[in-house]
Amino acid sequence: MGCTFSRITNPLKGDLPSMRTKWLDAAVYAVLLACATYATAAVEPPATIGIASKQPAAVAEPVTETLYGTTVVDPYRYFEKMEPRTTAWMKAQGAYTRSVLDSIAPRAPLLQRISDFVGGFGFIEGYAEHGGRAFYQERAPGADAFDLKVRDTRGTRTLVDIAALRAANRDMPHAIDYFLASPDGTKVAVGISKGGSEDSSLFVYDAATGRQIAGPIDRMEYGVSTWSEDSRTLYLVRLKKLAPDAPQTEKYRDATLDAWNLEAPPVPILGSTVGHGPAFDPVETPALVISPGSSLAIALAINGVQNEIGAWLAPAARVADANVTWQPFLTRDDGVTYLAVRGDELFLLSHRDAPMFKVLTLRAGAPLESATTLVAPQPDRLIESIHAAADALYVLALEGGYSRLLRIPTGSTQATEVPLPFKGYVSDAFADPTRPGIALSLESWTVPATLFNYDPKTGSFDDLHLGVRPPFDSTAFVVTDLRARSHDGAYVPLTLVQPKDVRTPGITLIEAYGSYGTMQLPEFSPRITALLREGANFASCHVRGGGELGEAWRLGGKDENKPNTWRDLIACTEDLIARGVTSRDRVFIFGGSAGGIAVGMAMTERPDLFAGVFAFVPAANATRSEFQPNGPPNVPEFGSIATEQGFRNLLAMDSYQHVERGVTYPAVLITTGLNDPRVSPWEPAKFAARLQASGTQNPVLLRIETDGGHGVGSTRTQNDALYADMFSFMFWRAGVPGWQPDASH
Repeated sequence: MGCTFSRITNPLKGDLPSMRTKWLDAAVYAVLLACATYATAAVEPPATIGIASKQPAAVAEPVTETLYGTTVVDPYRYFEKMEPRTTAWMKAQGAYTRSVLDSIAPRAPLLQRISDFVGGFGFIEGYAEHGGRAFYQERAPGADAFDLKVRDTRGTRTLVDIAALRAANRDMPHAIDYFLASPDGTKVAVGISKGGSEDSSLFVYDAATGRQIAGPIDRMEYGVSTWSEDSRTLYLVRLKKLAPDAPQTEKYRDATLDAWNLEAPPVPILGSTVGHGPAFDPVETPALVISPGSSLAIALAINGVQNEIGAWLAPAARVADANVTWQPFLTRDDGVTYLAVRGDELFLLSHRDAPMFKVLTLRAGAPLESATTLVAPQPDRLIESIHAAADALYVLALEGGYSRLLRIPTGSTQATEVPLPFKGYVSDAFADPTRPGIALSLESWTVPATLFNYDPKTGSFDDLHLGVRPPFDSTAFVVTDLRARSHDGAYVPLTLVQPKDVRTPGITLIEAYGSYGTMQLPEFSPRITALLREGANFASCHVRGGGELGEAWRLGGKDENKPNTWRDLIACTEDLIARGVTSRDRVFIFGGSAGGIAVGMAMTERPDLFAGVFAFVPAANATRSEFQPNGPPNVPEFGSIATEQGFRNLLAMDSYQHVERGVTYPAVLITTGLNDPRVSPWEPAKFAARLQASGTQNPVLLRIETDGGHGVGSTRTQNDALYADMFSFMFWRAGVPGWQPDASH
């Protein structure tokens, strides 16, 4: 917060740090049309292969318990211990899945097409400027991961070379999880992890030479918070050191905000165990905001995944003083989800009495009640983020799912709209309160991200010419914004992206998420474009629980309203079938992580509706999720079985508990990574085991990534292979000629 803003987007967009991918090429337009004809030709029934007889069966050891008068049976509870027999079963499942998918003859050339296409792009992430230097992550064309780059008057240099780190560590995949440059631009702090674990170690590098000057510091999964104004002290969020026999649910409790002078060990200054400063609950994570040019420090209390924050104010020069007085400023009831600072001016993004959000402003030290409304809420405009620069406050808003940029000059209260270079979505933005202008990354469903700098003097956007875009024809695809009428009469936004001249009904992949207020917005994905080039359609169903239509839309898919999430997905599917876009034997639904709730429950509630389901690292066993390491931080979003209402809400969204014997479910591909810190691998594994034991006649495959996690640290190669498997599975189950596995399976 303060100077930079980088959005985490949904799991379908998964290339690296913000879980985003990119896409496309063009010399293949004629091939695209040929593929479209091929992929939508008359289908043959999917071949029956001996999945049930050849997959390794899991032994059921039922655990029965009664909660609030309801009996719950859990046949695979023992998976949660991740004993050797469980991991052996999972690896055997993974090997079997690999053999099935690899036996689909066209998969190998499909993977090559995806790899060539995706590898032709050079992508940029996390652009920021400090001390006359630009810092950003770049995945160059052909590279497998993002490196950290710096650009200044001496040229462009690589500060962190991930390929070199990997080569020095027995080819173990590495990833940059985050970075933060010092205000003077002389140093940069970088979190690096292995094998998709997100278990970061923190290093500090000299920006001029690339030399490592400090670190590593362990237990840095939560990352760095801010630098001091003089660039000498780094404030970081550190997890506690767990005792060997500590319960796994202790992992994220009692985190501390530490001060580190880069020489002595970091010193905790905020947190539940520190003994001074604001009172933090053990489940709250302390963070700190110090904005360039401001003497103010803001301590934040972050309650797991909850969007609303608590905050206190103190002089920035005294944050490490145990006797400093922290002035209470915000509680979560104030509905503030984001803030920006310019000198002694505070700007707040709040949904209190404003479901589409409003922007407030006040001076430091003044009570919140004295804040004035700088940008009022409007029913058709969602305010998404705020960015303070020297010349103005820049406000990013959404109308109809597309970005709008508002500018409020310093000293003024009047907002004017700044026309963007093209219709799309601003996926990243950077502003510095000591300098004018804003840098932003703009993209759309069919146009790759372009990094622009806005100059307020000329009122123009300048292309920073970062990244590489191979030639392709974005007009080869058509985007249509639709609405689907849900079970209760609500209209659900639905985006459809198709190749031009596609034949219908066609093979269609529908994505849904619907948690945390996370939005599915017009972001460019190279792998989805690869699917379009094969002649299939892609749709994004903006279900309730997401934030596309504001706070009310988010709450409409939360707690006791959670069933709206998957019923909106069902409505989107039925709508596309009714329009003739697709059919039941050609429609597939996709959800990752918390999106696993949407697809898992849609499948168990309407098993007749879909040809196939993709559940990537799914949250599939909601009544047990809070008993894994990342479970307690997610309680604010999903609730807890500690209360009867919480239990009933969780049971209603628990796909694992809704699987019934004797039901024919759609074909299912479930994935997990053995190093996943967000959804423990046992959760997708339990879901797969129960589906396989249900007696369904369709395949249920469990795909295992042994050197991967939740997807955040996955390499390009890993992601290319994952999506080649996904698309091959689609073409197989849609009955496209030639895409059946070898009959020996």
